[in-house]
Amino acid sequence: MSRLERRSEANHGMRANYSAGYWTPPLNPRLAFDLESEQIAKLDMESMVSLSDHDNIKAPVLLRSISRSGPIPVSVEWTVPLGAQSFHLGVHNLPGIKAAEWMEILADYTADPRDERLTEILTELSAEPGVLVVFNHPMWDLYVVGREKHAYLVNEFIQKHGAWIHALELNGLRHWDENRSVLQLSEQWNILLISGGDRHGVEPNANINLTNATSFPEFVHEIRCEKKSSVLFMPQYAEPWKHRMLRSAIDAVRYYPEFPQGSRRWDERVYHPDRNGVLRPLSELWPDGTAPLAMIWGIGLVRLMGRGLVSKGFRMAWSESDELRSSLGEYGSSSPGSTFFRTPAH
Repeated sequence: MSRLERRSEANHGMRANYSAGYWTPPLNPRLAFDLESEQIAKLDMESMVSLSDHDNIKAPVLLRSISRSGPIPVSVEWTVPLGAQSFHLGVHNLPGIKAAEWMEILADYTADPRDERLTEILTELSAEPGVLVVFNHPMWDLYVVGREKHAYLVNEFIQKHGAWIHALELNGLRHWDENRSVLQLSEQWNILLISGGDRHGVEPNANINLTNATSFPEFVHEIRCEKKSSVLFMPQYAEPWKHRMLRSAIDAVRYYPEFPQGSRRWDERVYHPDRNGVLRPLSELWPDGTAPLAMIWGIGLVRLMGRGLVSKGFRMAWSESDELRSSLGEYGSSSPGSTFFRTPAH
């Protein structure tokens, strides 16, 4: 990789800039919404899906304009900086007529974080009766500050702002050890638990909430006021976590001929600044129109890991189903207002 980076700079005047580059998941908003809805429909239940992206509301706004499934919540995963760390808050069901105004407020805080301003914003959000604020994956040390320091910062954050956080997320894409820590955090601070996930591949989220609510505002009332949350873990959560992460990585680089133009190949979904600093898909930046051979071989190797006997071998080596079942049994209904349903491992 270092050799390829040097060659790119010497021959084409482009230095690899990993902090400015980014990638987008293969599913567009419509496909992502359908994926989650269909998983719930297979349980013979009506679905309500709240999709959130990092610091923007483009996906739910687009879905609202084309939806035939009734009102879709305008939601966002808001980045809240805290020194060397940042936390992610899921802000669900922003009022449609004020959503753009709210996004300006949230973006201003992310660019210029001040503790007293955060208190003001969270207080104002809680004053909106239909809005749900969730502390997403609270025990994930995403910025690698160290496990103990991260736990200290999480507790400090909840101590200051927990009054305006309506639930902690049990993340369907995170390891059970991490979710166990979230359970303990819930017990410590007496904050409700709710389902959620970080799906970047094509696997639907591995847990969902069960509710008798017939609308999303009704569901928010159930969480905020009735303090009631029932979380169902889906069969895929019993799959080895490392194997699920491998499949997610393979999904990210897979070729999807049936997808819309511009999202079929992995290099159409990865963006990097060109020589003028303009972000463009890698597919437009390759000098001869195709990825370097080393990249093609590397991507091919990742895809190979998801096939046949190789994939089965990894799955067996990483098996942890017994530990997972035992852990789920420990917490059958011990957290405030929450019930955990186990499903047979497939």
